[in-house]
Amino acid sequence: MLETQKTSFREIYDHFAAPVTDIDCGLMCAPHNANGKPTCCDICQAVPAVYHPEWVYLQQSTGFWQVYRGDECVENPVSPERLLADTPEHMMLAACLGPAHCERPFRAISCRQFPFFPYMDTEGKFIGLAYEWAFETSCWVISNLERVTMSYRKVFATTYDYLFARWAHDRESYAAYSAEMRAHFVQQKRGIPLLHRDGRNYLLNPCTGSLEPSTKPFDRRGPYKEKNSDQAQP
Repeated sequence: MLETQKTSFREIYDHFAAPVTDIDCGLMCAPHNANGKPTCCDICQAVPAVYHPEWVYLQQSTGFWQVYRGDECVENPVSPERLLADTPEHMMLAACLGPAHCERPFRAISCRQFPFFPYMDTEGKFIGLAYEWAFETSCWVISNLERVTMSYRKVFATTYDYLFARWAHDRESYAAYSAEMRAHFVQQKRGIPLLHRDGRNYLLNPCTGSLEPSTKPFDRRGPYKEKNSDQAQP
């Protein structure tokens, strides 16, 4: 179990190490991305954010990470200040050396949680895993939520229980993000797929917060609409 008296990122990493799915999901999405990289490892699509003490640990332990500059994506450089404006104050933006040089023991928490975030209900209670909806058409996992391992779901929940106990403002940030997701799905007139902490899958009504048990796989999107997209697995 994670300790609560001190923050040990080595301990957090060792705890939060379960595979997201029963296969290497990066191999499933990479063929559908223009640069051949998994969505979660593509700095042109997702910029990792790390806690400030997590950054200290990484700098002391590996040369795999550097401060995000904004020019890592050669095809589409951006101003880091623009992204920092949407980054919680207790976190910073970082960039790694890329999937070809991945040091898996030193993957940041944001890498391990992708494509999910802790969903908070309207009362601020952490009830399960919701996904980053901006990646619906590029992330294979989002189109295959039934493949997410129960071990991953469990360690995701216990990791964020620990983090929320350490940093209350992290809970507040995710509560605001969950509200943003509800507003988006209300506009889209869609239910929110939720991997609940009770181990079951639900479709959440973004207007009322009510949960309807899911009796079939959630919708697939983007290039994963066809079931045979799973044949990308080598």
